Amino acid sequence: MSKVTTHLDLDVYKKAFESAMLIFRLSKAFPKEETYSLTDQVRRSSRSVCANLAEAWRKRRYEAAFIAKPSDVEAEAAETQVWLEFAVKCEYMPKDEAANLYQSYHEVLRTVVGMINHPETWVLPGARA
Repeated sequence: MSKVTTHLDLDVYKKAFESAMLIFRLSKAFPKEETYSLTDQVRRSSRSVCANLAEAWRKRRYEAAFIAKPSDVEAEAAETQVWLEFAVKCEYMPKDEAANLYQSYHEVLRTVVGMINHPETWVLPGARA
């Protein structure tokens, strides 16, 4: 296991970023009438997972501030799963691709819940509450 020095080194960030990029590629095929609804929403929420993970990494000096960001990640990852369900039901995305993405976000959620439940393993030594 290599040393984590930035958010880019976090496995959870790598998984979320890879998933967001796959969503971007797959959503290019969504119909034009979905541009300002489903397409934008699933792209925004998937990207927000990554952005909030980066922010969490930088807020490790203060436990309460740190915990707030993984909570945002949890919400955005769950929202992304909902949009994936809509993409399948609307027949815009192949079910197998969506299932793999859904599982990826489930893994992100598992890690993020661990971050929330055990902030002491993530915050910097001497972090203030």
